Amino acid sequence: MVEKTLGSSADESSAAGGSAADESSAAGGSSAAAESAAAELSFTQASVTAEGTPLVGIIIGSKSDLEVIQGACEQLADFKVPYELVVASAHRNPEKVHAWSASAVQRGFKVIIAAAGKAAHLAGVVAAFTPLPVIAVPIKTSDLGGLDSLLSMVQMPTGVPVACVAINGARNAAILATQIIGTGDLNYQKTISDYKHQLANQ
Repeated sequence: MVEKTLGSSADESSAAGGSAADESSAAGGSSAAAESAAAELSFTQASVTAEGTPLVGIIIGSKSDLEVIQGACEQLADFKVPYELVVASAHRNPEKVHAWSASAVQRGFKVIIAAAGKAAHLAGVVAAFTPLPVIAVPIKTSDLGGLDSLLSMVQMPTGVPVACVAINGARNAAILATQIIGTGDLNYQKTISDYKHQLANQ
């Protein structure tokens, strides 16, 4: 489902994101400019959204991360948690990341999952622009085995925390996201309780 939806539409969104980024940069990169850019970006063209208003925003730094983040998408689907997935790099598309993060609350997200590899600053950058909890998924890399991704995510400065799961721990990120949502929604709290009972009986 992820790979089918993300194709030429993602390229179109990248083009739209480029023009929005230019406008946002000209405006001085302020929060207001980021929100304006968010309104112009067509996130749904570059995202996979389950039925219903997305409660979880998933952002990955590259299409190559889709194979790993698929586990989170499947787990959220099993829990019937609606989500949105967007591809945007903190280094290659910083204005797009800013706009997406800054508009997350107004679009109804409750928690964000950010996955990236190597110098994986994505989760930290997202956390800087939103009051929502951010869960980081370090992606395994060919050169350092994901240790580079892990350290980039867990070594956040005081005041801008991110939660961090294991290397390639996308399913745990989805479970934790559902647990966070469950603190304010008894239906999802029951979903997690039922899931834990299933684990105990395996």
